[in-house]
Amino acid sequence: MNGFNNPNFIPEIVERQSIEIKNNIPIPTISFFCSSWGQSVSFDEFCEMAVDAGFDGVETGIPADDKKSAELIETLRKHNLTYIFQCNLSGEDFDEYLTAYRRELERAAELKPVLINSHTGKDHFCRAKNEILIAAAESISQSTGVCIVHETHRGRFAFAAHVTREYLDRLPTLQLALDISHWCVVHETLLEDQSEAVSLALQRTAHIHARVGHSQGPQVNDPRAPEWQQNLQQHLIWWDFVVAQRQKQQKRLTITTEFGPPNYLPTLPYTQQPLADQWQINTYMLELLRSRYGRTSSRINPSGV
Repeated sequence: MNGFNNPNFIPEIVERQSIEIKNNIPIPTISFFCSSWGQSVSFDEFCEMAVDAGFDGVETGIPADDKKSAELIETLRKHNLTYIFQCNLSGEDFDEYLTAYRRELERAAELKPVLINSHTGKDHFCRAKNEILIAAAESISQSTGVCIVHETHRGRFAFAAHVTREYLDRLPTLQLALDISHWCVVHETLLEDQSEAVSLALQRTAHIHARVGHSQGPQVNDPRAPEWQQNLQQHLIWWDFVVAQRQKQQKRLTITTEFGPPNYLPTLPYTQQPLADQWQINTYMLELLRSRYGRTSSRINPSGV
């Protein structure tokens, strides 16, 4: 029986933590970030929209050069927004990838973001190569004081629940950016048959990408729609666990609402008209999560992660 047919599926450890949230156990300060992915307006206008919507910061790509870095930081400071950088590289040659990876992380860390979210490695790199990349990130994090987390993402080392579990078992300091929607489509389930791997990943999560996936894709067309409520509720249960875990550890939590643009957002054939509005969905998710966890957000300093 899969998650769609079993609405009562809640791994025991997740259920316990979810109950703690509902019983109003104190939770950590949570900061909410808005992804710049897919935005067609100027960065200044995007930041203004983020502030008006109530976000505490933005998650965006690493600037291409020093000039763009200065412009980006100036705009963020103008709007009093904190920021997360996302490191996303490609390439077939491992040595070239490693060199570029170190360079990108070092450049990002110099700008002192709240944290760096890394799309690390490749699903086809051997474990030894991916662990070299993870070790490089750990070294840069320690030398700069900037937290670097590794996203659970298709095509990367953490593309699947059971594979990520192996890395987590081997690397006790490894921290994740949880985008569990990817695992839903990789495994074509709501992960009810991998509760141990999921629970371990939740315990090691420092950052959340709040997008809702399903068995055939990483993004439902609209989380407000009744046909996706079971999927939404399961993702909320997973996120509940992370919130409770961070409270237990007395650590802050960052959450980025990251519903993507077309064609990540499903579209109609021929016209390519999106089935929903990306901005409205992401602001809906912001209000949903703030309502669920309380208005505890604040614009944190990098040292608070």
